[in-house]
Amino acid sequence: MDQPETSRRAFRVGVSNNADGLSGCLSTSYAGIIAFMAVATEGSFAAAGDRLGVGRSSVCRSVQKLEMQLGTRLFQRTTRSTRLTLEGERFFQNCNQGVTQIVEAMSDLRDLRQGPPRGLLRIASTVGFGRKVVAPLLARFSESYPDIALDLLLDDKPADFAGQQIDVAFREGFIQDSSIIAKQLVPMQLILCASRVYASKHGLPQTLDEIAEHNCINLRASNRRVAEWEFKVDGHPEKYLPEACLTFSDPELVLNAVMDGTGIAQLPAYLVKAHASSRALVAALRQYEPDDRGHYISYLCRQHLPSRIRVFVDFMTDSIRALDLNDLTGLDERAMPARIERLAA
Repeated sequence: MDQPETSRRAFRVGVSNNADGLSGCLSTSYAGIIAFMAVATEGSFAAAGDRLGVGRSSVCRSVQKLEMQLGTRLFQRTTRSTRLTLEGERFFQNCNQGVTQIVEAMSDLRDLRQGPPRGLLRIASTVGFGRKVVAPLLARFSESYPDIALDLLLDDKPADFAGQQIDVAFREGFIQDSSIIAKQLVPMQLILCASRVYASKHGLPQTLDEIAEHNCINLRASNRRVAEWEFKVDGHPEKYLPEACLTFSDPELVLNAVMDGTGIAQLPAYLVKAHASSRALVAALRQYEPDDRGHYISYLCRQHLPSRIRVFVDFMTDSIRALDLNDLTGLDERAMPARIERLAA
């Protein structure tokens, strides 16, 4: 065996021995240390027993076992008093530091869960929804909760809560992972749309078969597959993958190409909304729109949720629902036909 491998094995053995020693030490001395600290603080074995909710004899046995393990006497006992020995004083000072740190650590965790919201919050979102909806709301959230630092990750892949240390994730579509708490924010509508410029030149498809006659713009998903267009015909879902003149991996680029009059595309309502209200876009085949898929805010655990996560989930839920992302007033496929007919004539 070569020297590096020998060294690595020796290191592993050393770590294992240390871990076993620590485990054994804690298992035999934990109760004794608690009893010792109680006696040193209260000044008597009886008062320590009352403090711990156990009998005086139980406290005595725990301290005696600890003294045997340490090989030293910690208390000078008389019928009238109980005092620390010099060794006991030193042991108390060293233990007190550790106990203080444990108490502070527990208090810190309670503050994170119950106290004023603070700390780092790592957020994941799909690229399009994160840019268009989530990111613009973060500044207002920071004004309300200045002690919470925000870290936003944009990625169309499902969030790796453990690996990426994600606290909250925004997802689209149906979430089937039972370990994730998913709360629907708003429905997610998919709209087949085109710019008014494109519609005036080329018209709009009136049936699914007519889609093939148009310039189509596709979106490539995070798994590198081109996303299929979704429809619902006679109550049944149908998927369609058109030949595309352009394909992008960013939904904003798909929208930009549609707005430039390049072709038609199926896009989520939150991207279409602003241009629909300005009547810059028109829709097609709304009678075949698929069932809503939903925008969700998700996190790992409902119990013992830190206050920074609770307030963020509540803030985003209220704020996103107030945006009314599915209000597509002004988006109407009937707005174009008269003009189209004049151009065709």
